[in-house]
Amino acid sequence: MFEGVIPAIVTPFLRNSTRDVDIEGLRSNIEFLLAHGVHGIVPCGSTGESATLTFEEHEKVIEVAIDVADGKVPVIAGTGSNNTAEAIRLTKAARDMGADGVLVISPYYNKPNRSGLVKHYTALADIGIPVIMYNVPGRTGQNLAPDLVAELARHPDIVAIKEASGDIGQISRIIEATLDEDFQVISGDDNITLPILALGGAGVISVAANVEPARMVAMFESFCDGDLDAALDMHFTLSPLFRAMFIDTNPIPVKKAVELRGMAGGPPRLPLDELDAEKTAKLAEVLSTYD
Repeated sequence: MFEGVIPAIVTPFLRNSTRDVDIEGLRSNIEFLLAHGVHGIVPCGSTGESATLTFEEHEKVIEVAIDVADGKVPVIAGTGSNNTAEAIRLTKAARDMGADGVLVISPYYNKPNRSGLVKHYTALADIGIPVIMYNVPGRTGQNLAPDLVAELARHPDIVAIKEASGDIGQISRIIEATLDEDFQVISGDDNITLPILALGGAGVISVAANVEPARMVAMFESFCDGDLDAALDMHFTLSPLFRAMFIDTNPIPVKKAVELRGMAGGPPRLPLDELDAEKTAKLAEVLSTYD
């Protein structure tokens, strides 16, 4: 259902005292991504600083993404929360606005037990919009085990998982355990996208594609065309960028990177702060190799 290179887009903020959402910058950024061949977009994910958006801002960013995409590519709205009631509200709003799917992070901080996770994801899937689960133990404090993923994959509206555990063995087991389901595994780590594709993954929800969408698309399409040498060459070409995107907490580096490229980024919202001068210089050096 969802495949290819799908940037998790930044939410650009204005450099004013309240760091309001830069709506025109958001539109321009999305148009840039569409012009470079991406296969979908994710507004309001972790990269989009969803944790610091108000409900009204959250819904506005999704609305703008749907409007600009205009049916050209799927819009997968981030609607997760550690509060199931909030996640339900955001998911219903995304469905009603016309999003093609939702990306739902596992509840963070609460550390729900297994039955709580099943009920949380099931409640969201029952709303009637395709759900991509998001496994990122580094942010949530717990892991979605392969057998749990396989259980949830049996729900007709739980269609995929964004896997950001960094454990390629686990990812292989998830793909193996869901072979009989209409279910996709999508990379959540740019740097292991190619290995995940080789295992049967469907694509990547990408940070780096905000900066180098055309090269990310070229890597994916080379792989799909069977040109493994070209895909591997592009993987290694992009690897310094993949590393640079995590020289500080995401999305601090990527927001600075898009700004250095002349796009809309702006500062992150507290409690995240801007990239310091030393790291900015390192990032700029990496970016210069892609000019």
